[in-house]
This record gives sequence, structure tokens and C-alpha cells, in this order.
Amino acid sequence: MEKVNENEKEYRKGNKSGPKYLMRGPKLEWGIIRLEPGEAMGAHGHNEVEEVFYFFEGEPKILVNDKEHRVKQGDVFRLEAKEKHDIVNDTSAPVRYIFIKCPFLPEDKITY
Repeated sequence: MEKVNENEKEYRKGNKSGPKYLMRGPKLEWGIIRLEPGEAMGAHGHNEVEEVFYFFEGEPKILVNDKEHRVKQGDVFRLEAKEKHDIVNDTSAPVRYIFIKCPFLPEDKITY
């Protein structure tokens, strides 16, 4: 068993934004990402990893293979390996969403 508490973890950019990893391996990786207004996750993909996003705060846009989709709170997107994706907070409020990546392959990233 493994237990963590979100409040004991920090976002990559301090308590402001970026990813906050809650569990990393051995079979999956997951956490929360917070984007301030005007921030983007950064376009990328994965060779083998499938990724799921659950949006629980804010309404950003997600680009999948360069096609734009407007997100609503409660939306879930599952992306196959090799699907290029980016999340852009083009709103005036912060955005928070959960990401789940499986399998756990930390180096499996395609950058564009």
C-alpha cells in the first residue's frame, strides 16, 4: 500500500502552478496540474504511454493532434500513445486537472 496527501506535495513551480506528482510508479503515474491564466502545459506526446485527464476546475482548451476542444468541468479525455496534445489556459481563472499515465515510463515523451 502507498498513501500520500495532496496537501503535502508541491507544484513544480512552487505552490503556484505546474504538475504535482502524487504517485510515480511502479505501474502508473498520476497527479494534479494547475495552470494559471495564460499558461500552457506544452505540446507533447508519448511513444507508449496512454494519458487520461480529468478536469475539475476551470474551462481551458485542449488540443489533440492540433484539433481544439473546449473543456467543461467534469470532462475526461483519454489519449492514446502518439496523440500530440497540449492544454492551454486561455481563460482568466486558474485551471486544475488530474492526469493519469500508464504504463509508468518517465522517459517516454515526444516533444514538438
